[in-house]
Amino acid sequence: MPTNKKYISVRFSKSELKERNKELSILLEMSDLTSNSINLKDLLAFALSKVLEYFDLEAGRIYLMDEEEQYLHLAAHQGVVPEGLEKVHISEGFTGKSARTKSFIGQHVSELEDKMRAAFLLSKGIKGVICVPLITMDKTVGVMNLAADKMIELDPFKIDLLRAMGNQIAVAATNAKLFEELKNNIETIREKKEMIKFFAYSISHDLKSPATSVYGLAKRLQEKYEGSLDGSGRAYCDQILKTSEQMVSLVEDINAYITTREVALNIERIDVKEITEGIREGFSTILLQRGIKWVQPERLPEIFGDRLALSRAFRNLVDNALKYGGEKLREIKIGYKESDSFHIFSFGDDGVGIREGDREKIFEVFQRNETSKGTAGSGLGLAIVREVAARHGGNAWVDNGGGRGTTFYVSIPMDLGPKL
Repeated sequence: MPTNKKYISVRFSKSELKERNKELSILLEMSDLTSNSINLKDLLAFALSKVLEYFDLEAGRIYLMDEEEQYLHLAAHQGVVPEGLEKVHISEGFTGKSARTKSFIGQHVSELEDKMRAAFLLSKGIKGVICVPLITMDKTVGVMNLAADKMIELDPFKIDLLRAMGNQIAVAATNAKLFEELKNNIETIREKKEMIKFFAYSISHDLKSPATSVYGLAKRLQEKYEGSLDGSGRAYCDQILKTSEQMVSLVEDINAYITTREVALNIERIDVKEITEGIREGFSTILLQRGIKWVQPERLPEIFGDRLALSRAFRNLVDNALKYGGEKLREIKIGYKESDSFHIFSFGDDGVGIREGDREKIFEVFQRNETSKGTAGSGLGLAIVREVAARHGGNAWVDNGGGRGTTFYVSIPMDLGPKL
């Protein structure tokens, strides 16, 4: 660096670098391979062609190691018909030795110990061979064989350059294989997701009709022939009604969960108080029968969100309190506060509460806590609540509050409205 300047600025140019330093330029090209998303076959073919071009060699092959690290399989070739060279055991010849020992090998074909292999290579016009182990993270992932029909002159600089090229190819090949595996895994996951979604839709639609029919038939049987049934018959009818009703409820919850996950949100301005008043009206009979007090602020905000999804989530929270709050439940209280970026709604009750260890588990699909035993439910209600919150960009959580009762919270971002 010039001593009379604080800094220097030099514009980078690949073409100028190639003229100024051919070796560094070829290493840069090899390095670029590691970030290239082309498929493995094309990547190796391109890398091999660059090496042959630089060293003015006639032929080459790239082998990659199998998962058992017993065989090297031909992955790319140029200049030599690969018949008879497609697969090499790590105990065979200079290729296997290079892989086993991680050694660079240069040798005249005529001096090979395996005379049959020497004769085979000579018959293809190959007089000299170079084996470059492809190493990354101290692991041999393959071998690059280079062949010439003339004497090959090697010096420490060329050997170091070939080793550096081999390492670059090893990194590129490893990354390409990982990329292909990732693509295959993503496709497999996508196919499984579609299959599960199709299965869930099929189950929910195919079960609803027969479950509804069973309920209707059992209801008619009970109404028309109750006087003719003995105690056991009436008990069986009641059980059929209860079970079929649970089946219909489960199917509806599955449909609601699928809809929550799959259907695009319809973001609009909504009046939260209008939603909570509708929910209170829907539960008014139960609230009156059980003597449960409904408490909510005089004012609740207008926010931007999906009306149907938020209505379903809020209704599930009230339904959850009524189902699992216990016989001593006497109050359901709705609250609201703001943080810097979120509307935060709370749904509290003075019921039996939730165990500390169940706070996260209850939001999982088909999970229910100890207090839910003997109470009808699908285990999807709170999973739907969290899914609704998450799809809006918010969250859902629960707090026991240190005493009786439970309070659930749902946060919804404030910035879902139209951008000015």
